[in-house]
Amino acid sequence: MLAKRIIPCLDVQGGRVVKGVNFVNIKDAGDPIKLARFYYEQGADELVFLDITATSEDRDTIYDMVERVAGAISIPFTVGGGIRTTQDMKELLGRGADKISINSAAVKNPALISEGAKAFGSQCIVVAVDVKKKGDNWNVFVKGGRENTELDAFEWIKKVYELGAGEILLTSMDRDGTKEGYDIELLKSVSGMVSIPVIASGGAGSLEDLYEGLCVADAVLAASIFHYGEYSIKEAKDFLNSKNITVRL
Repeated sequence: MLAKRIIPCLDVQGGRVVKGVNFVNIKDAGDPIKLARFYYEQGADELVFLDITATSEDRDTIYDMVERVAGAISIPFTVGGGIRTTQDMKELLGRGADKISINSAAVKNPALISEGAKAFGSQCIVVAVDVKKKGDNWNVFVKGGRENTELDAFEWIKKVYELGAGEILLTSMDRDGTKEGYDIELLKSVSGMVSIPVIASGGAGSLEDLYEGLCVADAVLAASIFHYGEYSIKEAKDFLNSKNITVRL
């Protein structure tokens, strides 16, 4: 069985790692390079770096910082935010990223998913899907959660999968930063639709939450519980191992 992955997430704004609740009420959480190195040394399986205002500010990702973070770690490194073209992907991969995460640009130009997969391999293309419950439906949001596309989340995920995405990074905006646990029913629905890895995001508040997420998803993304020292990566992995979840120790 493939090992399940624990992935700390660095949401970067103004050169600092930040964390909010429901994508707002942003607070400082530290220096990206120092945190990246810290998580690498703790045994994180991968690292995600999201330049959370690049798209809404209509600018490129912070290339130099991406390069510095990549130089501080030796684990798979995913970068997202402000990526609009395959040339942007090539630039980031050349600066040390292993995978590219796209959200807003994929919604605007779905062909970018297949173009990226063809150019760099499906394993490089992570499509981030930020969703929020609206009545009985799940809607897809873009621009760092600022804009409701009115797209049905499940229809969009099916399309993303068919276009050649290698992974889905699924964030429940309703759970983001709340520490109330991942939306397990949402994860079950999405995991049952696709045969590519699904990364759970939004809501981790305890080691039990990580366990419940990994019973359904292939990986869990977490920020608050690690950034503010509530748990270490080692504590998380030891706990998961004790619950018979296969992790790299």
